Amino acid sequence: MHNHDHHDHHLEMGRKFLLGIILNFVFVLIELGFGYQINSLSLLADAWHNLGDVAGLLISWFAFKMATKSPTSSYTYGFSKGTILASLANCILLFIAVSSMGWDAVHRLNTVEHPDGYIVSIVAGIGVVINTLTALIFMRSNELNNRAAFLHMAADALVSVAVVIGGFAMSKWGWQWIDPVLGLAICVVILWGTLGLFTSSLKLSLDGVPEGIDSIKIQQSIEEIEGVDKVRDLHLWAISTTRNALTATILLKSNVSLENQEILKYQIRELLYKQKIQHTTLETTYSLD
Repeated sequence: MHNHDHHDHHLEMGRKFLLGIILNFVFVLIELGFGYQINSLSLLADAWHNLGDVAGLLISWFAFKMATKSPTSSYTYGFSKGTILASLANCILLFIAVSSMGWDAVHRLNTVEHPDGYIVSIVAGIGVVINTLTALIFMRSNELNNRAAFLHMAADALVSVAVVIGGFAMSKWGWQWIDPVLGLAICVVILWGTLGLFTSSLKLSLDGVPEGIDSIKIQQSIEEIEGVDKVRDLHLWAISTTRNALTATILLKSNVSLENQEILKYQIRELLYKQKIQHTTLETTYSLD
């Protein structure tokens, strides 16, 4: 029954992410089309911003799909680490887009462009609706991935609100300079959000310790368990963007019986699971001290 519920849960999460992907990708196409048609940098920059969101939702959806695939003899940990590589590729794509948009924005500050502010407001208004709907899809959940998606889409709705206001200012008062300024501001928002993700993705791709986990504190916590003398050869890395692994050699005190070794291993695995380490390989041996 538990496995059936778990499977249904994955299907439900998959549907949520897929719906969010479709809604936002359709809007990206609309925004890119109108952005190029009326030569609006704020719309084009926001389109790239939303395309980054689509890529982020795709990565999360990919992670859910990969979680259902069984490991093979060639890929003994499965295929989940592809989510890390996809996240890294997404960051690089956004850096390229930001560089191009930023350069164009600086250039346009010294030239005269006349994008239709009314169309900018209408298209960005559609973005407010779509981002809000996507945020609502993930609102009623306590899961970390869903909460992160909710906060991200809610923030994007506010960015679209800023573009709506900018379009209104262009159409009402003829402030054409506001278009490249908004484009630059959105580039800064993208850069700010992407730098942290890029750093984390690069670290995980090099098998660094995942964010939010302190390997020294983990080792100290294990050594505080009664019967454990020391921990040696502790290695901690990410299998995917949502699953972590650890291997370690546990040196036991001489008074620990063979029967109690399994109890100790269970205690350690429970401790590690609470620290978001789902896959553990423990070797136990007696300390020579």
